[in-house]
Amino acid sequence: MNDAGYVDYFAALELTAEAKQGEVRKNYRKMMKDLLLSIGRERLTEEKRDRLLLDMARLNAAFYILRDNERRARYVEDRRRVIALEEEWRGLAETGGAGAEEARRQFDRAMRDFLTTYMEDLVLEAGRDRECVEASNWDRAHERHAGRVLRHDRHRHYQKILERLPFHEVTAPRVNWEERARVVDAILTEATR
Repeated sequence: MNDAGYVDYFAALELTAEAKQGEVRKNYRKMMKDLLLSIGRERLTEEKRDRLLLDMARLNAAFYILRDNERRARYVEDRRRVIALEEEWRGLAETGGAGAEEARRQFDRAMRDFLTTYMEDLVLEAGRDRECVEASNWDRAHERHAGRVLRHDRHRHYQKILERLPFHEVTAPRVNWEERARVVDAILTEATR
């Protein structure tokens, strides 16, 4: 199973999938504190500022999603589903199985929805959460700047996923030249009447 490109919020907080809510909160607070301290110590270039903003947004999103049982279950299920759809499509594409095109369409929709929801929409929503704002000092200026950074990151993940997907070579068309000649003759004969 290849899960590269599908953001893993458990890994972002250095947790296992079985982590309790107390562990989620503890790791989030520690990691956010360390990140904020490093921001205060570093000289920020535009590139470094974007990376740190993305790190901060990711920590906020991981905490926001994993601390709530319903959001967490939906995230785990959506991530599992999109990975399974990719595997299903790969299998059908490699064997030339029927339904490969439909499997590709289902996967593509699920992948785009997953990336948009978990790498952009919920990340921005987390930035408005009271507890995340208090821990990260996230404000409207962060959100304005984060929109561009998050879209760029989502696109980077999308490209990473696309690079490993099966694509088929275009086959040369099969042309029945005799039939084509008859059709052209019929058209020309009709035109000269």
